[in-house]
Amino acid sequence: MRHGKKFNHLGRQKKHRELMLANMACSLIEHKRVFTTVAKAKALRKYVEPLVTKSKNDTMHSRRVVFSYLRDKYATTELFSAIRDAVINRPGGYTRIIKTGRRLGDGAEMAMIEFVDFNDIYNVKETKTKTRRRKKKASAPAAPEAPATEENNNEESAE
Repeated sequence: MRHGKKFNHLGRQKKHRELMLANMACSLIEHKRVFTTVAKAKALRKYVEPLVTKSKNDTMHSRRVVFSYLRDKYATTELFSAIRDAVINRPGGYTRIIKTGRRLGDGAEMAMIEFVDFNDIYNVKETKTKTRRRKKKASAPAAPEAPATEENNNEESAE
């Protein structure tokens, strides 16, 4: 039975899985987006989001904790500088997973995992007005207005 086994083992032993997730997290931090399978992307999201939350508190202890997970000095520095500045006011949900279809070789579901604040396509600062989805009903053509003449002007001024 699967009682209490919440994470995906990804068909790997524990040490291999930890190293693979640490490597993928470093790649995600460095490039801001990674293409991988859906299962690995979901596992990576659970791995990297607590680290981003930990990076909001820039202390020596939190840097050491994050470094113990990532094992990469450059990725730790990048996380505590550029990514921290972008997500400091976000309450959570730092990453997004977008499914991209199936892989040609084996048909595996592929996905792109990226940091939400580093995508220019989805993060448009100005709000767009919603467009109408229904067509307007065709009404009777409007009657043309009479040209302005002296008689019309005199009638309007008399009223």
